Amino acid sequence: MAIPTLIGAVNLDLHLLCTNGVPIANMLAHSPLLPLTINYYEAVRETTEEDEDGILLALRHSDRVHHISLYLPSPKLRNVITIMDKQFPILERMHIISGTEDNRSLVLPRTFQAPHLRHLFLLRIALLIGSPSLMTTAGLVSLILGDIPPSAYFSPSFLLTRLSLMPQLETLMIEFYSPLPSRDVARQLLDTPIMTQVTLPKLRWFSFKGVSAYLEGLLAQISAPVLNNLQITLFNQLTFTVPHLLQFLGTSETLSFSTVRLAFGNDFAELAAVQPEEQRWYPFWVWIKCEHLDWQVSSAAQILDTLQPVLSVVEYLVLTHVEHDRSSEWHNEVDPTLWRQLLRPFSNLKTLHVQNELVGKLAGSLQPNDGEPPLELLPNLEEVGYSGGDDARDALTPFIDERQAAGHPVNLTMVDHSEFSPHLRP
Repeated sequence: MAIPTLIGAVNLDLHLLCTNGVPIANMLAHSPLLPLTINYYEAVRETTEEDEDGILLALRHSDRVHHISLYLPSPKLRNVITIMDKQFPILERMHIISGTEDNRSLVLPRTFQAPHLRHLFLLRIALLIGSPSLMTTAGLVSLILGDIPPSAYFSPSFLLTRLSLMPQLETLMIEFYSPLPSRDVARQLLDTPIMTQVTLPKLRWFSFKGVSAYLEGLLAQISAPVLNNLQITLFNQLTFTVPHLLQFLGTSETLSFSTVRLAFGNDFAELAAVQPEEQRWYPFWVWIKCEHLDWQVSSAAQILDTLQPVLSVVEYLVLTHVEHDRSSEWHNEVDPTLWRQLLRPFSNLKTLHVQNELVGKLAGSLQPNDGEPPLELLPNLEEVGYSGGDDARDALTPFIDERQAAGHPVNLTMVDHSEFSPHLRP
């Protein structure tokens, strides 16, 4: 069947499904020459040796493959990926996930090409950034590269060059499996200055996981005017410098928020901007991988300080914690100046809700330092909500009394525990 005829069948949604338990050789021998959809999901049904042979047989008909979706253990994927060393002229969607977390890198062949590819999703599969497959994908709509192994690392400049060839891109995820030291990334940026300025006019969703220096190298050169969802995971660092994150947020005409949740857990700090009408929708989200409360507050405070211009419009802030291991050192003491640094960017805040476990740690930090004006911190605050009993109320009372004396009364209210329900990572 000629490629135009196959494309016509695709448009009519006519295809042959190659999946677990289907005798592929028999199906191909007795069926019309329709496009092939290859779908094997080990988490649902074990892939047998016969299934593996069927996958290999279907992939040999590369001119007919329209959709590939594979979730297999690394050993089973290795043979499959090896034979994908050719052109797939009508392939539009490819999802390949290695169900095995190991250090042996699975690499998509450099000679793999799919000129009509629109959706590419690789998890724990290396895609060499210099591969021709990323030079012939002008129609790519989604690019998802997750748990990128160290052996497949690519610099921000290489990635930006490839992104400049993808004007249709709507969804982008770049997530590294482990951190490359920020100093190494910074050295790369000095050695190979990034000259490519990239506008992604259709990008709506961007997710990144790595070190802040790499993120900054990317965001310094990207604009995304219709972006409405940004998710960032940063590995633990002593210092976070993210001025280009603020600049990048400014390139979006649709990314805005007035409610923020800060959560602290056993090994993370989380900043989530929340849409009040949709409590599970996060237009902007930052997850910092670090332990110990004092490190978490310090890390969050550094990022919030940089983002002060966009946080100055936030009116509602929730401070909470997620269930954690009580044997950990989560209950570290935090210097009051860190709490104040954390809160200072929220200059227009009107409502502050604090979960019971954090009230005692935060309450003393709300009061002004000696010689400081009483309204120096959170000058527009109107309400403080807390969960818990009398101890929490008693801890907050001195602050409430002080604001009353300053002629700026603040209501103290008890709020339901559901207000602080743990959020899962989006």
